[in-house]
Amino acid sequence: MLRSLLSGVCCAALVAGNVTAADLPQAKDSYFAAAKAALDAKLSVQPITGKAKNIIIFVGDGMSVATVTAARILEGQKRGVDGESNILTIDTFPYTAMSKTYSHDGQVSDSAPTATAMVTGVKTRNDIIGLNQDAVVGDCEASKGKEVKTIFEMAEEAGLATGVVSTARITHATPAATYGHTPDRDWENDKEVGDALAKGCKDLADQLVNWPAGDGFEVVLGGGRSNFVPKETADAEDEGKTGSRTDKRDLTAEWTAKSNNHLYVTDKAGFDAADLSSGAKLLGLFDRSHMEYELDRAKDAKGEPSLAEMTTKAIERLAQNENGFVLMVEGGRIDHAHHAGNAARALEDAIAFDQAIKKALEITKREDTLIVATADHGHTMTINGYPKRGNPLFGLVVDVDGTVAKAADGKPYTTLGYANGPGAVFPALEKGKTDAQPAGVRPDLSTVDTQSPDFLQPALVPMESETHAGDDVVIYAWGPQAHLVSGTVEENYIYHVLSNASGLGQQD
Repeated sequence: MLRSLLSGVCCAALVAGNVTAADLPQAKDSYFAAAKAALDAKLSVQPITGKAKNIIIFVGDGMSVATVTAARILEGQKRGVDGESNILTIDTFPYTAMSKTYSHDGQVSDSAPTATAMVTGVKTRNDIIGLNQDAVVGDCEASKGKEVKTIFEMAEEAGLATGVVSTARITHATPAATYGHTPDRDWENDKEVGDALAKGCKDLADQLVNWPAGDGFEVVLGGGRSNFVPKETADAEDEGKTGSRTDKRDLTAEWTAKSNNHLYVTDKAGFDAADLSSGAKLLGLFDRSHMEYELDRAKDAKGEPSLAEMTTKAIERLAQNENGFVLMVEGGRIDHAHHAGNAARALEDAIAFDQAIKKALEITKREDTLIVATADHGHTMTINGYPKRGNPLFGLVVDVDGTVAKAADGKPYTTLGYANGPGAVFPALEKGKTDAQPAGVRPDLSTVDTQSPDFLQPALVPMESETHAGDDVVIYAWGPQAHLVSGTVEENYIYHVLSNASGLGQQD
């Protein structure tokens, strides 16, 4: 009897095994067919196991998983297509992993140790750039001998070209990690370093222009002009504004004095006119501080290039080196808009970041260029409620039945929100202030234009600046050795993938 039952199970399994996808009742379902096509495409992907001539690391500063999802929906809605099933460029990368972003001393990190982890292979303390875990924040003397070498320094020593591009100040934490070594990420100019100058510590702007690695960067593009020029010097764009340096040094002049082929530009016209075909080295600083948000870029007084345009020019210049290149591209203002509790600007910058990745894919070869795109840390924005398919991303939550959803207090709420930040309900703390809501009482958003680009999404905990989050973030990879990006890994593992793929730092 038992043998008979086992025989029946066996035969049933064999019959079931002969059922093809076309025989299934769901075979003609659109979702089923799309997922089957995705599997077929995955099965055709073969790892590229050779060495990478070129390395590009894209860092979407603060680009959490929720940020990617929301940017995908928004990008689709802006084009008039289904946002939920939309596909960003970053979604096409064949290999992904989750990155654990904690620092040596922080459950939640800032951008200094996270960027250091990605370009050196070690975790360090919050606020520290280019030094190991034994360094002490703000202690110049204790930082001596704690320096760690970046993959950009290794590339320069090996004769490769290097570049760094950011929409933030080029002396800000993430781009500074490519060249800088400092116990305090805020030491962007000599004034900020203060007494530590006498102890041998240098500001980050000085470290960049006088970087001793190889023959220095070929391309540097971003913001932060004030950190490079004296306080006596009028700004190139902002009337009434000057530089920040107190040592009377003009580091932009020091850059151009290096050779007749060192160029410096401050606006879109200068950027467009810069001819790099002769091997010129380009420093472009397009704002006193951070560059404009993508949503505001067209309003800039003298014009700024887009992140995609800067990425394209950087790659075209770096590709002149027959030995290859290493490039970092940061979408730095995703993070800043999140800090402001302003999802509209964060997501527009995330879309611009994705467009820069698209340009890089178009002008490089998968066979010799490893592209890794990731975030350094997350943010507290979340996508919540049960909004119907296609509901405007910045709108109030509308249920599947078409009615505006109400919270327990009887008021509507938005799809996007933050765990903390300036969008929280503040009590009327200031004397004479009457327009604030009573403590703990949510405003009625029924008549509020939540789709305005200036709207601050509601937050739970009141903070002047929304904080980073400790969630894992995604690593996306394409090119030689990209298949090593899989599973859940430590953030400093990223460096080791870059090193293994390029051979940099692998010599005995």
